[in-house]
Amino acid sequence: MTKIFSQNQAQKDSKSTYEGKGGKRLNVKQLGRRLLQIVIVLIGISFCTFILTYLAPGDPVRTRYAVSGMIPSEKELNEEREKLGLNDPILVQYGRWFSKVLHGDFGTSYSNGKPVAELLSERLLPTLKLAFAALLLMLLFAIPLGMLSAVYKNSWIDYLVRGITFLGVSIPNFWVGLILLYVVALKFSLLPVISTGEGFEKIILPAATLAFAMMGKYTRQVRTAVLEELNQDYVTGARARGMTEKEVLWKQVFPNALLPLITLLGLSLGNLLGGTAVVEVIFTYPGLGNLAVQAISSYDYSLIQGYVLWVALIYMVINLLVDISYTFVDPRIRRSEKG
Repeated sequence: MTKIFSQNQAQKDSKSTYEGKGGKRLNVKQLGRRLLQIVIVLIGISFCTFILTYLAPGDPVRTRYAVSGMIPSEKELNEEREKLGLNDPILVQYGRWFSKVLHGDFGTSYSNGKPVAELLSERLLPTLKLAFAALLLMLLFAIPLGMLSAVYKNSWIDYLVRGITFLGVSIPNFWVGLILLYVVALKFSLLPVISTGEGFEKIILPAATLAFAMMGKYTRQVRTAVLEELNQDYVTGARARGMTEKEVLWKQVFPNALLPLITLLGLSLGNLLGGTAVVEVIFTYPGLGNLAVQAISSYDYSLIQGYVLWVALIYMVINLLVDISYTFVDPRIRRSEKG
């Protein structure tokens, strides 16, 4: 009974701390406003992407013929451009493309003739697998290291953890990927060199590469959040009521330090879905990033525009879901809404 009372009292003490951070769940009006913002941002992103691809140097028609090994005449090039609508004014091209997008048609890839939506759908699942694997691997190390660093503040453990995080945030992903590829795959032959995305062993190296950089940032975030919570009055009250340090740390401090971590997780997941191109190219991983690099190198305008729009939509939807998830993660939000 005393333990239950202590936990309830600690939660009451921590309520003021949470309210000071401005936590509040989204109501229907705010949700509608956020959805409207998503639509407006997507329109702006699609227009800017269309303009930039139009102004970029290169000719997708000429590139297509070069890949096939053909040497067309200027007349054939102009006929193909006319067929694809590339000779029309930019606003006409954008209006035609956007009207198709509203009906779920992202156009056809210039480089291979397949529908853009089909190509993106094929690469989305491997990228999701890689992103979640990287996040999971990162959390397995970042949370324990961050809490250790906070509990043993200014000790040799703290300095060691902070040194590791410094390396994590300083070393670029491509360098980590190349080192892992050489040591693990080539030198000791523990894992395959080429990652096809099928099978657990073929996703470890690219996931570890992405997780290493994130681990430094998240370890620091966990350390900062835990140190902030350890200095709160409710922690002192919990200790005074006889709770052990382990109970205070895991049952009181960690749940309260979880909210900023969830925000970062949502942002990181969005970044992983659109920012893994270098790692995917290094490991020949068949994800969205690798597809984007191929689209850029072949001047595949339709594929580039579809990729940017997809990634932007996923990124904003994830952020919206993160905001909504606060209600389920922290019960104090529900109590504040009811009370």
